[in-house]
Order: sequence, then structure tokens, then C-alpha cells
Amino acid sequence: METDVVLDMGWGRLVFGQTFADLSGVLAALRAEETGRRDICIYPRDPQVLVGLAPDELFIDPSYVYRLPLHRYRPREEVIRGVFVRTVTSAAEMGRINDLYAKAGMVVGDAATMWRNHRTRTFTYLVAEDRRTGAVIGTVTGVDHGLGFDDPDGGTSLWCLAVDPQDAPPGTGEALVRVLAERYIGRGRAYLDLSVMHDNAGAIALYRKLGFSRVSAVCVKRKNPINTPLFSPPPAGLAELNPYARIIADEALRRGIRVQVTDPEWGEIRLSLGGRSVLTRESLSEFTSAVAMSRCDDKRVTRRIVERAGVRVPRAVVVDGGDLAAARDLLAACGQLVVKPARGEQGKGITVGVRDDDGLARAVELAGQFCPDVLIEELVAGDDLRVVVIDHEVVAAALRRPAEVVGDGRQDVAALVQETSRRRERATGGESSIPLDDATAEVVADAGHRMGDVLPAGQRLRVRRTANLHTGGTIEDVTDRLHPEIGAAAVRASRAIGIPVTGIDFLVPDVAGPDAVFIEANERPGLANHEPQPTAARFVDLLFPETRRR
Repeated sequence: METDVVLDMGWGRLVFGQTFADLSGVLAALRAEETGRRDICIYPRDPQVLVGLAPDELFIDPSYVYRLPLHRYRPREEVIRGVFVRTVTSAAEMGRINDLYAKAGMVVGDAATMWRNHRTRTFTYLVAEDRRTGAVIGTVTGVDHGLGFDDPDGGTSLWCLAVDPQDAPPGTGEALVRVLAERYIGRGRAYLDLSVMHDNAGAIALYRKLGFSRVSAVCVKRKNPINTPLFSPPPAGLAELNPYARIIADEALRRGIRVQVTDPEWGEIRLSLGGRSVLTRESLSEFTSAVAMSRCDDKRVTRRIVERAGVRVPRAVVVDGGDLAAARDLLAACGQLVVKPARGEQGKGITVGVRDDDGLARAVELAGQFCPDVLIEELVAGDDLRVVVIDHEVVAAALRRPAEVVGDGRQDVAALVQETSRRRERATGGESSIPLDDATAEVVADAGHRMGDVLPAGQRLRVRRTANLHTGGTIEDVTDRLHPEIGAAAVRASRAIGIPVTGIDFLVPDVAGPDAVFIEANERPGLANHEPQPTAARFVDLLFPETRRR
């Protein structure tokens, strides 16, 4: 067996403790950890002694090591529907793997290092494809200890199991683990090990189902900012925060900023560092003035301000007191309208695609339930684009699409809506779900279907009109494709409103082109779901610039 074995995984290094003759060598290896990486020492001899050598630097990871003796593995009797697991085939796919890591809150890796690793047999990178769409929705990495350092025990290990929380079909994680195990059985290896957090009940249940059992091995890590939540008690109430507040709290904790959860139900936290504190509610902080917030709150005011700044807005009228004459004139001129409360959020009371007088009256009545003043705009063709602007710089851009389902040839539309909604709820901590209501049924009917129809496998069906995330909308990062003129328009809007953190919404025919029509500005944009863009990091940079990573 080789000695002093350290393997670079791209996101950090694996330090195989059993290959070191002296614990001082293990300590030296861990001290060489690079900033922003997460090194892991597995199988250390006498881990309590190792930590005792540097208790201010090291800690025993609060995880379990599970082992699957490969001679006891039993294959699944039936195929896992909708999932195809294969080996990574290109360097570009390492970028998609990193996207999955980011969505799972894991440390992303250096794609070039990962690709170099994959070109050896020591490392195995697998991805799972959704058979309906062809999209990569899961990944796992395997390390062959025999090829890595002539391990006399014939061991292997599993790392970085990640599945897309929004799009992965049920059973994706199981399929990845099974294929990796079967690959190593084909090589004649003895066992497959993995490390799993002690409180990850879902993953532990899966591993036990597949035949894994706990062994006495442990992992040791450094007390770096990334690992802070693992060795330092979390603030009270942290687990109760929604994803939009939690992403900010986690980023602050990684930087050594004190986090006090003042109202978990409201998403309110206080961040403190060096005698200075800032109160935030998700991405809304004391840095946003009451004037800027009120400008965003009233869509009529927002329109006027950004239009004066040279940003294109749709034609519009305001209904006040029930007189629809001006609205009917606009309908005659435009053909289709959007009706929305002049004040409101989360897509409540909005009707898209009004085509006739009866529909207009109903839409105005609905909007009036949320605000007495109703804004009516021309329906502009294009995709819904959210541009996140922090400190008057574009940080992320994402296309937001209305909720849709993908047929599997077995379930009807109603069942697909319910299944997709459950996935959205799990992925967003309950913040997003698809209502199974008349509006959904109406959209399905407009597409020529009924809720009881069974869609062919792979067929996509849009089930909501608006792209609001709270009603099941999805988001696709397009930051790298954003046309500079659209980015510049978003910055002009943020400066005109005078707001340091905002989500500027446009309708665009092509995100890579210059054309865009302003829809609204959000004073409290959700910073989650924009992976791999560093939205939370840039927000904390704004609040505490002294902690910014150079």
C-alpha cells in the first residue's frame, strides 16, 4: 500500500488516514487545506488523538460512515422508471455537476481537476438523466482505493451524491448508488463506504434499504468557515427559517458573522460583527430606505420612475372606481392584457391573457380583492426574466417559467400536477407549490387537455399562466447569456428607484438580445434558487464589506 495518500477531488482533498505512519503527517496534510475548499480525513488512526494534537484547528465530523459489503449486494428486481445512469462523457458535464452541488449547498469543485480525475480509473463520475427530458438531474462520485493507493482491503468509497431537488424523478439517488456499487462489483472490489450526516434521515434510510450498515470509522475536518455549522452550535431558530432567509444566515455563519434569529416565521435575522449589527428580513435590510420600498410597493410609481430613467415599460391604464372604459380601449388596441393589483406581491390577484370584456371584468374584480387600484397593461410577448441587482451591479439573471408537468405515459394531468407540486415543496421548504384549482384547469383546457388526460412520456404541458415561484414556477440561470443592454437597464432602474437590493423583472423575446420591457421591481427578491450565482455572498458583501473574499 502506498503511504501518505492525498487525492484532490476538486472541491477539496481526501486524506486517507490509514496510509499515514504518523499522526503529525495527517495534521500537516490538513493544515495545507486551501481557502474555500473542504478537505476530509477519513479512516484516521486514533482520531481522538489527532484532534487532541490541534483541538483549535480540527474536529470530528458529526457524520456516520456506512459500508456495503459488495458480496451481499442484491440488485433491484424492477427498473427505476424514468432514470438513466451513465458515465460522464465530456468536460462540459462537470459544469452541470457543479450546478447540482450548488443546489445541494455543497462546495463546488474545480471542473478541470474533476475532468482530469475522470480520465483515470481511480475516479468514477456518474450522472443520472431524466429519460423524459434528457436533462442531467443527479450525480455521484466513486473512488477506487485499490487503484488509488493499492489498498489491500479492496475498498471503494462514494462521495458527493446530489440530485436536483426540483426535477429529479423519485428513485434518482437510489439509481446512482446502485449503478456505482454494480460497477465496483464488476471490478471485484470488497466494499463500498460512504459518509452521511447523522441527521440526514432520508439518506440513511436509503442506504440501509440497500444493505449498508454502520462501521466505526470517522472523518476529521478543519475548523474553517465552510465547516462552522458542523462544529459550532447553530443559532436558535435557524432550522425554522425559510430558504430565502436561511441562505443568508448560512453565508454569514461561514464568514464568522454572528446570527440571531429574531423572528423565524417572518424570516427576520440580526447579523452582528465587530460591534455593528444589521437587521434583515430575507434580502430586505436596513440598507433599503422606506422611500425606496414604497416606490417598489406601488407598481404605478415604479413604472413612472423607471420610464423616466429610459427603461421601456408596457402601455398601461389604471382602473379606479370601476370605470373600465380606458381598459376596454387598451384591450381593443393590444388584443391581450395583464390585469394586476397596483400593490401586491407573490403573483396574487394577477390575470394574464385577458382577451374580452367579460374576462376583463372578472380579472379586475379579482385584482380588486387585493388592492382597490388595479393596473392594466398590454400583454408583451416574451419570457419572464428576473435580474438580481445588488449594490447596483448585476449578480444573477434567471428565466422564470410557469409551472409545467412532464408526461410519463402512466399518470393523468392531475396526478402529475400533484407529484410535481410535492417536489417543488420539498425543494423550497414549502415556499412553492402548484395550486390544483380552476386556474390550473383553465390553462390545461386552453392547451387542449383535461385534468384526467394521460400525457405521453416526455410531453411537456404548462399548467399555470404566470411564472411566479410561489405557484410552482421554475427558474433557469441565464447570467452568462444576459445581453449587456438588459443588464444596464436593470442597473438604471435600481439607481432610479434608489434601492440597493432588488429583483428587476422584464419580459424579453431573447435573453441574449437587447430588447426588454420592464414589468416590476421587487424590494425583497429571493436569493435562493439562483445557483451557481453568488447572490447570498454579494448580499453579505454589501452588509459587511470587510468580510468580502478577495
